[in-house]
Amino acid sequence: MLLWSLLVIFDSLTLVAPSSVFEGDSIVLKCQGVENWKIQKMTYHKDNKELSVFKKVSDFLIQSAVLSDSGNYFCSTKGNVFFWDKRSNIVKIKVQELFQHPVLTASSFQPIEGGPVSLKCETQLSPQRLDVQLQFCFFRENQVLGSRWSSSPELQIPAMWSEDTGSYWCEAETVTHRIRKQSLQSQIHVQRIPISNVSLETRAPGGQVTEGQKLILLCSVTAGTGNVTFSWYREATGTSLGMKTQHSLSAELEIPAVKESDAGKYYCRADNGHESIQSKVVNIPVRIPVSRPVLTLRSPGAQTAVGDLLELHCEALRGSPPILYRFYQKDVTLGNSSAPSGGGASFNLSLTAEHSGNYSCEADNGLGAQHSEAVPVSISGPDGHRRDLMTAGVLWGLFGVLVFIGVALLLYSLFHKISGESSATNEPRGDCRLNPQEFTYSSPIPKMEELQPVYVNVGSVDVDVVYSQVWSIQQPESSGLPSHLLFCEEIITLGGIRREDQQQGWGIIKTCHKTLCKCSRLITCHSHNMLQEPPPVIIFVLIMFLLQYLLLLINIH
Repeated sequence: MLLWSLLVIFDSLTLVAPSSVFEGDSIVLKCQGVENWKIQKMTYHKDNKELSVFKKVSDFLIQSAVLSDSGNYFCSTKGNVFFWDKRSNIVKIKVQELFQHPVLTASSFQPIEGGPVSLKCETQLSPQRLDVQLQFCFFRENQVLGSRWSSSPELQIPAMWSEDTGSYWCEAETVTHRIRKQSLQSQIHVQRIPISNVSLETRAPGGQVTEGQKLILLCSVTAGTGNVTFSWYREATGTSLGMKTQHSLSAELEIPAVKESDAGKYYCRADNGHESIQSKVVNIPVRIPVSRPVLTLRSPGAQTAVGDLLELHCEALRGSPPILYRFYQKDVTLGNSSAPSGGGASFNLSLTAEHSGNYSCEADNGLGAQHSEAVPVSISGPDGHRRDLMTAGVLWGLFGVLVFIGVALLLYSLFHKISGESSATNEPRGDCRLNPQEFTYSSPIPKMEELQPVYVNVGSVDVDVVYSQVWSIQQPESSGLPSHLLFCEEIITLGGIRREDQQQGWGIIKTCHKTLCKCSRLITCHSHNMLQEPPPVIIFVLIMFLLQYLLLLINIH
């Protein structure tokens, strides 16, 4: 009886297990008190359920314990032919929680669209395992947020949008990846705000829009969430210049190189799905840099002289006002003049001998100065100036004298012709005879047959014009009569004078009185050369030629 009891004591089975177990720990169960040759198999049990069966003595290993591994464990063996079946003691194992299940918290579960949200995954380690390191990860609708796993239990989302509405949760796990726990899902709903206070601004280098430079049109809103669609328009045409959609309260439209035709009124619109809001109309002027100016010199005469007032006129054909003009002689500044409304400007200069040289001007409206080409000026001295004035005075004086002489000759010719015609028509026609009784001289008068013609006017008759035939009578000196007595005989003719008569009668006619020539028409002769008197037309042409010559000299001077 005593021997049997000793055999039972020495042949009993013992299950060895760790006394304290936390999540993630490895559990090793050892069934001791038997040798391999005594058994056919060894079995480990939990809560009366087989966990594992071995054909020899073996340990049972749980790699990473979880809370569900808690329970009552024991082992058993089935002996060979000469050995009994055995069963070990029961060992109760309780797996302790390493850290609590995380809880997801948010700064707001109904954030305003566009605003930030802070997420936090909160948990607590067991006091016995405070040295365990954990890492965290956040999720939205099965999508990982942030940079996946992080040692920080917080996640900052800078801006939440309407599409960010959904279910959120977080997970916490040990660094060794043995234990991972997930929080419950939480719903976050993003609130959208309508657009308000739309405005349009311009941004340009230097603060002013200049032709050829870049222009930025900035459209912004003070309130509004979600995807905002910005669009830009020109009021004159109403067509869209561009459109952008983005998560922002402002957007920019760039015009790379502004043209003069881009000046005008602009506005923009913003829309986030609630309502399209328009900004105020903004007038955008485009400033034009000045073009190269043109310098024009204006003086009183054709030549500049000392004492003249020289006007320097500078003008840039393009350029936004106001424009400041500067005038130069060589590199010396003479002065400046402003054109507030654009166009050109002038500068007056009283000339001296030192003012000869090259002149130029400069135009500047704050967008870059432009220089004109140099214009040379040559100035004559004061003597030459006075000489020119004197020459001009003399020429104008001669001009006046010639005009006076020409008019007088024309009037004389016309008067002489009219008086001759009137005397010829006032007397009746008749034969010309000498009346010796009317002479106070004592000498006899020669016979008519002895008279020789001095000149005779003959020709074809076109009109009723009266001419006379003049006869010369030679008298002795003691007679007391004139050296030549002229007798008139009326003839009707029109035409030229015979050349031989012209040569015969040249310079002979001295005087003719009606007392010496009693004709039906009285002829009064004057002491001038009637044979060589030029026609009035020739006189007029000659005078006009001299006048044109004088005018040419005056214009030259």
